Amino acid sequence: MIGLISATAAGAAARDRLAAVWPDRTRVYEGPVPDAVRTAFAECEQLVCFLATGAVVRLVAPLLDDKASDPGVVCVDEGGRFAVSLVGGHGGGANELARAVGEVLGAEPVVTTATDAAGLPGLDTLGLPVEGGVAAVSRALLDGEAVALRAEVAWPLPPLPVADEGAYTLRVTDRLVEPGEREAVLRPPTLVVGVGASKGAPVDEVLGLVEDALREAGLSAASLAELATVDAKADEPGIVAAARRLGVPLVTYAAEELARVEVPNPSDAPLAAVGTPSVAEAAALVGGGELLVPKRKSAARPAMATCAVVRRPGRGRLAVVGLGPGARDLLTPRARDELRRASVLVGLDQYVDQIRDLLRPGTRVLESGLGAEEERARTAVAEARRGQAVALIGSGDAGVYAMASPALAEASDDIDVVGVPGVTAALAAGAVLGAPLGHDHVSISLSDLHTPWEVIERRVRAAAEADLVVTFYNPRSRGRDWQLPKALAILAGHREPATPVGVVRNASRADESSRLTTLAALDPATVDMMTVVTVGNTATREIAGRMVTPRGYRWQEEAR
Repeated sequence: MIGLISATAAGAAARDRLAAVWPDRTRVYEGPVPDAVRTAFAECEQLVCFLATGAVVRLVAPLLDDKASDPGVVCVDEGGRFAVSLVGGHGGGANELARAVGEVLGAEPVVTTATDAAGLPGLDTLGLPVEGGVAAVSRALLDGEAVALRAEVAWPLPPLPVADEGAYTLRVTDRLVEPGEREAVLRPPTLVVGVGASKGAPVDEVLGLVEDALREAGLSAASLAELATVDAKADEPGIVAAARRLGVPLVTYAAEELARVEVPNPSDAPLAAVGTPSVAEAAALVGGGELLVPKRKSAARPAMATCAVVRRPGRGRLAVVGLGPGARDLLTPRARDELRRASVLVGLDQYVDQIRDLLRPGTRVLESGLGAEEERARTAVAEARRGQAVALIGSGDAGVYAMASPALAEASDDIDVVGVPGVTAALAAGAVLGAPLGHDHVSISLSDLHTPWEVIERRVRAAAEADLVVTFYNPRSRGRDWQLPKALAILAGHREPATPVGVVRNASRADESSRLTTLAALDPATVDMMTVVTVGNTATREIAGRMVTPRGYRWQEEAR
């Protein structure tokens, strides 16, 4: 919950705007400001104070305890011009909160955390437990000193300026190690513990077994990803409570699925009880990985719990990112986040140039020219399979005539894939023209490089007969000058010569141009590959210089 505190009418107005946008995330604290701040500080994960920073400093200073647990505090000035991340920039999420508040209120976020200011990811913002000399290693990264990366387990990290050797070390491991003062340790969630238990097994017995197994194997509980068991034990109180105390999810599998997993130590007892010869080992191994601790029993007599520990390999991450039609303000916040998260960026050279300034220092860029889509897809997937965090970029929406299709055709289930939608050229052009896509519509590429013309022509005829608004991508190039006239002639067989046609070139970019014409008047020679052509249906009208397709056909009927 985010606590909101204000002292003046202007502050209250901005406070109420924020509360209206985030009704489920915020709570307004009324009354004397010092009392409100103390109460909100104790009850909320974050605070937004519509007060002077000096006043907030004096109010929260006596309340501060530990950066890992203190709430993040953001100050907004009386004029609503700045949202200042004051306390808990990383641990309390104040940096991101300042940016979010700035977007809602139109304020400039002020973030002074050193790593954010330098464009480096903070070690405590990577979503992994981190321990040891975090401040010392972070300072070394900021100062450009050599920091050695020791990745004992593969994990997709954002770009970091690391080296093979250095006086400081960033270690990625699930081992139980004691970091030195110049060493920070990241704990990726690589460990899965499979658990079996008799009915009524005490939570302390289950928990003690798991903790002992990890410790004796030299493994860190901070790298525990989940407890796993059979469906029949999904509600077993001792197992459920152990997962809760360890702070990890409890994942369950059907006995039939576990019975198919090969294990070194099958037993008749679980087979008779729950229908599988193994619970602990099979539940840990069902997702693959290396068995580090074979099945072991708890020390109680009789033993009521068993466990096994598996290390699952780190999975690479492929984000397929749509950059939108070109304008920077049409690049989504999610796309920005993925670009900054990626340690490897793969894309067409001209698209890379559009967003190069958004990349973090150290991002490895693999760019190529036109016509190498399949090669880029293979490269992106291969980098993800090496355990990297990869962003594969495309214009518009990556799933529309772009990179998502070839990438997903190449990828298998050994990597994580994330799709990031973007504003398509058809949507950008439609916004320029008016509302041409107000009813059913279809997009058709006229490029026959990947699709035979016979197939394209059949689709154009179907759209013409179905009275769909049609947006043509890749309408005409120097080497393909006859396809657009042919497609327009097919549509003309089903629509009036006066049917509105919108032509938009470089939609949303600095040299954008557009015009509204008709099916009879459009000259295909004025169209190129940077152009989107939208042909209306029988209901589409020009209204006040705009192209409009009504949501229903009532307008068409009333006009008759």
